[in-house]
Amino acid sequence: MPRIVAPAELVGILPPLVTPFDADEEIDVKALRAATRFMLEQGVHGLVVGGSSGEGFNLEVDELRRLTAETAEEIGDSVPLIAGVIANSTRGAIARAKAVADLGVSALQATPVHYIYKTDDEAMIRHFRDIYEAAGIPIIVYNVVPWNYLSPALLLRMMREVPGVIGVKQSAGDLKMLADLLNNARPEDRIYAAIDALLYPSMALGSHGVISMLTSLAPRQCMALWDAVKRGDNARSLDLHRKLLRLWNAVFADNRIATAKYALSLQGVPVGVCRRPTIPATAAQQAAIRVAMADLTDEKQAAAA
Repeated sequence: MPRIVAPAELVGILPPLVTPFDADEEIDVKALRAATRFMLEQGVHGLVVGGSSGEGFNLEVDELRRLTAETAEEIGDSVPLIAGVIANSTRGAIARAKAVADLGVSALQATPVHYIYKTDDEAMIRHFRDIYEAAGIPIIVYNVVPWNYLSPALLLRMMREVPGVIGVKQSAGDLKMLADLLNNARPEDRIYAAIDALLYPSMALGSHGVISMLTSLAPRQCMALWDAVKRGDNARSLDLHRKLLRLWNAVFADNRIATAKYALSLQGVPVGVCRRPTIPATAAQQAAIRVAMADLTDEKQAAAA
Protein backbone atom coordinates (compact mmCIF):
# COMPACT_ATOMS: atom_id res chain seq x y z
CA MET A 1 0.00 0.00 0.00
CA PRO A 2 1.42 3.46 -0.88
CA ARG A 3 2.35 5.82 1.89
CA ILE A 4 -0.73 8.01 2.44
CA VAL A 5 0.41 11.54 3.23
CA ALA A 6 -1.16 14.84 4.21
CA PRO A 7 -1.53 17.50 1.48
CA ALA A 8 1.44 19.43 2.86
CA GLU A 9 3.66 16.43 2.03
CA LEU A 10 2.54 16.15 -1.60
CA VAL A 11 5.45 18.16 -2.94
CA GLY A 12 8.27 17.90 -5.46
CA ILE A 13 8.54 15.90 -8.66
CA LEU A 14 5.39 13.79 -9.10
CA PRO A 15 5.55 12.19 -12.56
CA PRO A 16 2.35 11.02 -14.27
CA LEU A 17 2.99 7.46 -15.41
CA VAL A 18 2.24 6.59 -19.01
CA THR A 19 0.03 3.52 -19.28
CA PRO A 20 1.68 0.62 -21.11
CA PHE A 21 -0.57 -1.18 -23.57
CA ASP A 22 0.22 -4.39 -25.44
CA ALA A 23 -0.47 -5.01 -29.12
CA ASP A 24 -4.13 -5.65 -28.32
CA GLU A 25 -4.33 -2.31 -26.46
CA GLU A 26 -4.76 -4.05 -23.11
CA ILE A 27 -2.92 -2.87 -20.00
CA ASP A 28 0.52 -4.52 -19.88
CA VAL A 29 0.96 -5.12 -16.16
CA LYS A 30 4.55 -6.34 -16.41
CA ALA A 31 5.57 -3.22 -18.33
CA LEU A 32 3.59 -1.01 -15.93
CA ARG A 33 5.44 -2.41 -12.94
CA ALA A 34 8.80 -2.01 -14.72
CA ALA A 35 7.99 1.62 -15.55
CA THR A 36 7.00 2.21 -11.93
CA ARG A 37 10.30 0.76 -10.70
CA PHE A 38 12.19 2.95 -13.16
CA MET A 39 10.53 6.07 -11.72
CA LEU A 40 11.25 5.03 -8.15
CA GLU A 41 14.90 4.39 -9.05
CA GLN A 42 15.16 8.00 -10.25
CA GLY A 43 14.23 9.18 -6.75
CA VAL A 44 10.91 10.87 -7.56
CA HIS A 45 8.80 12.23 -4.72
CA GLY A 46 5.55 10.50 -5.77
CA LEU A 47 3.62 9.16 -8.76
CA VAL A 48 0.36 9.81 -10.59
CA VAL A 49 -1.67 7.24 -12.52
CA GLY A 50 -4.55 7.71 -14.93
CA GLY A 51 -3.72 11.28 -15.93
CA SER A 52 -3.54 12.72 -19.43
CA SER A 53 -0.08 11.25 -19.98
CA GLY A 54 -1.47 7.92 -18.84
CA GLU A 55 -4.36 8.06 -21.32
CA GLY A 56 -6.80 8.34 -18.43
CA PHE A 57 -9.41 9.64 -20.86
CA ASN A 58 -9.24 6.23 -22.61
CA LEU A 59 -9.64 4.07 -19.51
CA GLU A 60 -12.74 2.30 -18.29
CA VAL A 61 -13.51 2.52 -14.58
CA ASP A 62 -12.30 -1.04 -13.91
CA GLU A 63 -9.11 -0.33 -15.85
CA LEU A 64 -8.38 2.74 -13.73
CA ARG A 65 -8.83 0.61 -10.62
CA ARG A 66 -6.53 -2.10 -11.94
CA LEU A 67 -3.90 0.44 -13.03
CA THR A 68 -4.01 2.09 -9.60
CA ALA A 69 -3.93 -1.21 -7.71
CA GLU A 70 -0.97 -2.61 -9.64
CA THR A 71 1.01 0.61 -9.28
CA ALA A 72 0.15 0.85 -5.59
CA GLU A 73 1.40 -2.68 -4.97
CA GLU A 74 4.65 -1.98 -6.81
CA ILE A 75 5.21 1.28 -4.92
CA GLY A 76 4.71 -0.31 -1.52
CA ASP A 77 5.12 2.34 1.16
CA SER A 78 7.95 4.20 -0.61
CA VAL A 79 6.14 7.26 -2.04
CA PRO A 80 2.60 8.66 -2.21
CA LEU A 81 0.29 7.91 -5.13
CA ILE A 82 -2.24 10.20 -6.83
CA ALA A 83 -5.03 8.84 -9.05
CA GLY A 84 -6.35 10.66 -12.11
CA VAL A 85 -10.07 11.24 -12.58
CA ILE A 86 -11.02 12.32 -16.10
CA ALA A 87 -14.75 12.13 -16.75
CA ASN A 88 -17.53 13.92 -18.62
CA SER A 89 -20.00 14.03 -15.74
CA THR A 90 -20.10 14.24 -11.97
CA ARG A 91 -21.57 10.73 -11.95
CA GLY A 92 -18.64 9.43 -13.99
CA ALA A 93 -16.09 11.20 -11.82
CA ILE A 94 -17.66 9.76 -8.67
CA ALA A 95 -17.54 6.24 -10.12
CA ARG A 96 -13.81 6.61 -10.77
CA ALA A 97 -13.12 8.15 -7.38
CA LYS A 98 -14.96 5.36 -5.57
CA ALA A 99 -13.14 2.74 -7.65
CA VAL A 100 -9.76 3.77 -6.20
CA ALA A 101 -10.92 4.85 -2.73
CA ASP A 102 -9.58 1.75 -0.96
CA LEU A 103 -6.21 1.61 -2.73
CA GLY A 104 -4.22 4.03 -0.60
CA VAL A 105 -4.12 7.07 -2.85
CA SER A 106 -3.27 10.35 -1.14
CA ALA A 107 -5.26 12.50 -3.58
CA LEU A 108 -7.28 12.57 -6.77
CA GLN A 109 -6.24 14.67 -9.76
CA ALA A 110 -9.64 15.56 -11.21
CA THR A 111 -10.52 17.56 -14.31
CA PRO A 112 -13.58 19.70 -14.89
CA VAL A 113 -16.07 18.06 -17.26
CA HIS A 114 -14.61 18.43 -20.70
CA TYR A 115 -16.48 17.13 -23.73
CA ILE A 116 -18.56 20.09 -24.87
CA TYR A 117 -19.52 21.57 -21.54
CA LYS A 118 -18.88 25.02 -20.17
CA THR A 119 -20.17 25.07 -16.62
CA ASP A 120 -20.93 28.11 -14.50
CA ASP A 121 -19.03 28.62 -11.27
CA GLU A 122 -21.70 27.22 -8.98
CA ALA A 123 -22.07 24.04 -11.03
CA MET A 124 -18.31 23.52 -11.00
CA ILE A 125 -18.14 23.98 -7.25
CA ARG A 126 -20.94 21.42 -6.83
CA HIS A 127 -19.07 19.02 -9.12
CA PHE A 128 -15.95 18.92 -6.96
CA ARG A 129 -17.89 19.02 -3.70
CA ASP A 130 -19.94 15.99 -4.79
CA ILE A 131 -16.81 14.03 -5.73
CA TYR A 132 -15.25 14.64 -2.33
CA GLU A 133 -18.42 13.84 -0.42
CA ALA A 134 -18.78 10.56 -2.33
CA ALA A 135 -15.19 9.31 -1.99
CA GLY A 136 -13.60 11.26 0.87
CA ILE A 137 -10.26 11.63 -0.91
CA PRO A 138 -8.51 15.04 -1.17
CA ILE A 139 -8.78 16.60 -4.63
CA ILE A 140 -6.30 18.46 -6.81
CA VAL A 141 -8.20 20.33 -9.52
CA TYR A 142 -6.54 19.61 -12.87
CA ASN A 143 -7.05 22.90 -14.72
CA VAL A 144 -6.36 21.86 -18.29
CA VAL A 145 -9.59 21.88 -20.31
CA PRO A 146 -9.46 24.84 -22.76
CA TRP A 147 -13.23 25.33 -23.12
CA ASN A 148 -13.87 24.84 -19.41
CA TYR A 149 -10.84 26.69 -18.09
CA LEU A 150 -11.27 27.72 -14.47
CA SER A 151 -10.20 31.22 -13.42
CA PRO A 152 -7.81 31.88 -10.54
CA ALA A 153 -10.68 33.53 -8.64
CA LEU A 154 -12.82 30.39 -8.92
CA LEU A 155 -9.96 28.05 -8.07
CA LEU A 156 -9.02 30.09 -5.01
CA ARG A 157 -12.68 30.13 -3.97
CA MET A 158 -12.85 26.34 -4.32
CA MET A 159 -9.84 25.83 -2.08
CA ARG A 160 -11.47 28.02 0.55
CA GLU A 161 -15.06 26.81 0.31
CA VAL A 162 -15.06 23.21 -0.85
CA PRO A 163 -13.98 20.65 1.73
CA GLY A 164 -11.37 18.35 0.30
CA VAL A 165 -10.14 20.59 -2.53
CA ILE A 166 -6.50 20.94 -1.49
CA GLY A 167 -4.89 22.37 -4.57
CA VAL A 168 -4.63 23.03 -8.28
CA LYS A 169 -2.55 21.55 -11.06
CA GLN A 170 -2.14 24.48 -13.42
CA SER A 171 -1.66 23.36 -16.99
CA ALA A 172 -2.19 24.59 -20.58
CA GLY A 173 0.88 26.82 -20.67
CA ASP A 174 -0.46 29.71 -18.63
CA LEU A 175 2.42 30.92 -16.44
CA LYS A 176 0.55 34.13 -15.56
CA MET A 177 -2.31 32.11 -14.07
CA LEU A 178 0.17 29.98 -12.15
CA ALA A 179 1.77 33.15 -10.78
CA ASP A 180 -1.62 34.55 -9.76
CA LEU A 181 -2.54 31.33 -7.98
CA LEU A 182 0.74 31.23 -6.09
CA ASN A 183 0.49 34.90 -5.21
CA ASN A 184 -2.96 34.52 -3.65
CA ALA A 185 -2.90 30.99 -2.25
CA ARG A 186 -2.95 30.33 1.47
CA PRO A 187 0.05 28.52 3.02
CA GLU A 188 -1.91 25.27 3.16
CA ASP A 189 -2.96 25.37 -0.51
CA ARG A 190 -0.96 23.23 -2.93
CA ILE A 191 -0.26 24.71 -6.38
CA TYR A 192 1.38 22.35 -8.86
CA ALA A 193 2.99 23.25 -12.17
CA ALA A 194 2.23 21.42 -15.41
CA ILE A 195 3.75 23.89 -17.88
CA ASP A 196 6.42 21.68 -19.43
CA ALA A 197 8.17 24.37 -21.46
CA LEU A 198 8.54 26.55 -18.36
CA LEU A 199 9.35 24.23 -15.47
CA TYR A 200 12.28 26.36 -14.31
CA PRO A 201 10.30 29.59 -13.87
CA SER A 202 7.37 27.59 -12.50
CA MET A 203 9.61 26.21 -9.77
CA ALA A 204 11.28 29.57 -9.20
CA LEU A 205 7.87 31.16 -8.62
CA GLY A 206 7.35 28.75 -5.73
CA SER A 207 5.27 25.87 -7.12
CA HIS A 208 4.80 23.18 -4.52
CA GLY A 209 5.48 20.48 -7.05
CA VAL A 210 5.46 19.49 -10.70
CA ILE A 211 3.05 17.00 -12.29
CA SER A 212 3.82 17.06 -16.00
CA MET A 213 4.69 14.80 -18.91
CA LEU A 214 8.29 16.02 -18.99
CA THR A 215 8.85 14.71 -15.46
CA SER A 216 7.87 11.27 -16.77
CA LEU A 217 10.36 11.42 -19.63
CA ALA A 218 13.35 12.84 -17.74
CA PRO A 219 12.62 12.28 -14.06
CA ARG A 220 16.21 12.37 -12.85
CA GLN A 221 16.93 15.61 -14.69
CA CYS A 222 13.71 17.16 -13.40
CA MET A 223 14.74 16.13 -9.90
CA ALA A 224 18.09 17.83 -10.50
CA LEU A 225 16.29 20.97 -11.66
CA TRP A 226 14.07 20.94 -8.57
CA ASP A 227 17.13 20.66 -6.32
CA ALA A 228 19.04 23.37 -8.21
CA VAL A 229 16.14 25.82 -7.92
CA LYS A 230 15.76 25.06 -4.22
CA ARG A 231 19.40 25.87 -3.53
CA GLY A 232 19.33 29.00 -5.71
CA ASP A 233 21.74 27.71 -8.36
CA ASN A 234 20.49 29.72 -11.31
CA ALA A 235 23.27 28.77 -13.71
CA ARG A 236 22.65 25.08 -13.20
CA SER A 237 18.89 25.59 -13.40
CA LEU A 238 19.12 27.46 -16.68
CA ASP A 239 21.36 24.80 -18.21
CA LEU A 240 18.91 22.06 -17.22
CA HIS A 241 15.98 24.15 -18.45
CA ARG A 242 17.51 24.51 -21.91
CA LYS A 243 18.13 20.77 -22.25
CA LEU A 244 14.69 19.85 -20.97
CA LEU A 245 13.08 22.38 -23.30
CA ARG A 246 14.80 20.75 -26.28
CA LEU A 247 13.28 17.43 -25.28
CA TRP A 248 9.85 18.99 -24.80
CA ASN A 249 10.03 20.65 -28.21
CA ALA A 250 10.94 17.27 -29.71
CA VAL A 251 8.02 15.39 -28.13
CA PHE A 252 5.38 18.13 -28.28
CA ALA A 253 2.84 17.18 -30.94
CA ASP A 254 -0.76 16.08 -31.26
CA ASN A 255 0.48 12.49 -30.75
CA ARG A 256 2.69 13.40 -27.78
CA ILE A 257 1.66 10.36 -25.78
CA ALA A 258 3.25 8.29 -28.54
CA THR A 259 6.35 10.49 -28.68
CA ALA A 260 6.59 10.26 -24.89
CA LYS A 261 6.48 6.49 -25.08
CA TYR A 262 9.25 6.53 -27.67
CA ALA A 263 11.41 8.74 -25.41
CA LEU A 264 10.95 6.27 -22.57
CA SER A 265 11.82 3.34 -24.81
CA LEU A 266 15.21 4.96 -25.48
CA GLN A 267 15.87 4.71 -21.74
CA GLY A 268 15.12 1.00 -21.58
CA VAL A 269 11.51 1.49 -20.50
CA PRO A 270 9.30 -0.06 -23.20
CA VAL A 271 5.70 0.99 -22.62
CA GLY A 272 4.00 -0.35 -25.72
CA VAL A 273 1.52 1.28 -28.02
CA CYS A 274 -1.10 3.98 -27.54
CA ARG A 275 -4.76 3.28 -27.93
CA ARG A 276 -6.05 4.18 -31.36
CA PRO A 277 -6.48 6.53 -33.08
CA THR A 278 -3.26 8.06 -31.68
CA ILE A 279 -0.53 7.42 -34.24
CA PRO A 280 2.99 6.20 -33.37
CA ALA A 281 5.94 8.58 -33.35
CA THR A 282 7.03 9.36 -36.90
CA ALA A 283 10.57 8.83 -38.17
CA ALA A 284 11.22 12.58 -38.02
CA GLN A 285 9.90 12.77 -34.46
CA GLN A 286 12.03 9.82 -33.42
CA ALA A 287 15.15 11.43 -34.85
CA ALA A 288 14.54 14.69 -33.00
CA ILE A 289 13.86 12.85 -29.74
CA ARG A 290 17.04 10.83 -30.06
CA VAL A 291 19.09 14.03 -30.34
CA ALA A 292 17.38 15.63 -27.35
CA MET A 293 17.68 12.47 -25.27
CA ALA A 294 21.38 12.17 -26.09
CA ASP A 295 21.90 15.67 -24.72
CA LEU A 296 20.12 14.70 -21.50
CA THR A 297 22.00 11.41 -21.30
CA ASP A 298 25.28 13.34 -21.43
CA GLU A 299 23.88 15.53 -18.65
CA LYS A 300 23.06 12.48 -16.55
CA GLN A 301 26.52 11.00 -17.04
CA ALA A 302 28.17 14.31 -16.16
CA ALA A 303 26.13 14.57 -12.97
CA ALA A 304 27.17 11.06 -11.94
CA ALA A 305 30.87 11.66 -12.62
